[in-house]
Amino acid sequence: MIYQLGDFHFPDDPARLYPHTPERPWVLEVGFGDGHFWPHYARTFAEAPNYLGVEISGVSLLKANRRLRDAGLENAIVTKLPADVLVREVVPPRSLTEIVVNFPDPWPKPGHTEHRLLRAPFFRLAASRLRDGGAVLLTTDHDEYFEFACAEAEASGVMRAEHVAPPAAALETKYARKWRDLGLSAHHVRFVATAHPSVPGGTFTPYPENETDVPHAILKLPAAFAPTDFDKRTAHAPVRGLDSTPGWTVVLLDLYASLRRDGWVVQAHVVEAELTQEVLIGVTGREDGTHLVRLARFGGPIITPGVKAAVGVVTAWLEDGGAQVTHRGY
Repeated sequence: MIYQLGDFHFPDDPARLYPHTPERPWVLEVGFGDGHFWPHYARTFAEAPNYLGVEISGVSLLKANRRLRDAGLENAIVTKLPADVLVREVVPPRSLTEIVVNFPDPWPKPGHTEHRLLRAPFFRLAASRLRDGGAVLLTTDHDEYFEFACAEAEASGVMRAEHVAPPAAALETKYARKWRDLGLSAHHVRFVATAHPSVPGGTFTPYPENETDVPHAILKLPAAFAPTDFDKRTAHAPVRGLDSTPGWTVVLLDLYASLRRDGWVVQAHVVEAELTQEVLIGVTGREDGTHLVRLARFGGPIITPGVKAAVGVVTAWLEDGGAQVTHRGY
């Protein structure tokens, strides 16, 4: 039931994820906390929809997974990922019936609104992944965030707000019970998709089985090349368009001598919007006297534009040291 990023396809097929219940509706819950909501909500259906839950807390992930198992909800998957990454790269267009957001972090401090989930770009992304009549369900106790989300949904141009009573299950979450015990109420709204814009995804791929498809370069190093000193190097690429593939930042953090072969290993930090990966890139001597620069399999990296760029940044660093590149495969 717990998936890592590398367990998904990009995009994925609900029939692959839920082979025993492929015909059922598909619901995504963003920020499921300790998992109270879904066992209550699933019981309101004759047959529990297929469930995908995303959270950024590892502790919450384990608690929710145990709670879902105890409830007998076998057609449920939970994962620890940024929500926009999951929706954009894993969920295919027009496949979800609902996206549930219960008591999200309101980021109330001035200047922090850019960290809020429910902004116009996310609403456009959500609308692209919702079926006809599909909706984003928001329940929150935060007055200002509720008004902010309604304004952002309207600004997106693809959502219609329906102000209705919240599902009873939304009032069984940890935060809902806290506010209910204090005698306070919560706001609820259904943002129904009125259009399905095209928001590209599918820019991620798993680590290839075929080694020739792994991002790499082949180069010839100077005879006296010996990197005894290594300085951290950073490279950037800007975001391209409002809803397109995000930009990336690559930081080469450190260099290590290889223990098994003639060469080195570079540790790289790759950031793309909300997704961060730590990857290793090997620089390995070959029998013909050239060196192979290639992304290592260690850690199960996902092939993204930023990870490909990291191989390019290592290659450029070696070029600065006098290397001559004979092939680029990234």
